[in-house]
Amino acid sequence: MRRRLEPYLWLLFSGGGVVAALLLPVLVLLFGVLMPLGVLEWPAPEHLSGLLGHVLVRAAFVVVVVLCLFHAAHRLRFTSEELLGIGRFDVLIAILCYGAAVAGGVVAVTLMV
Repeated sequence: MRRRLEPYLWLLFSGGGVVAALLLPVLVLLFGVLMPLGVLEWPAPEHLSGLLGHVLVRAAFVVVVVLCLFHAAHRLRFTSEELLGIGRFDVLIAILCYGAAVAGGVVAVTLMV
């Protein structure tokens, strides 16, 4: 029996959805609303660099970015195929969407190393 890649892509999609729903709103609220309005103090650069100096924090950041990218790629793939009616180009669209997610993941890993 031949194994298919699609269940793994759905797994990345659902993981990215959970991460995007739970973590991104908090980050946007903190860094996009509360800190610019002066409700909260901006963290010191030394504190942020010390936080990102830990390997587990960098790994968690990469996981969040990669899962969000795969979630977005999956949504773009199926939305473009269904709404635009270009399902006949499924393989090309999949390669472009997931390839962009992989490239973004590589950039995230490169920046965190």
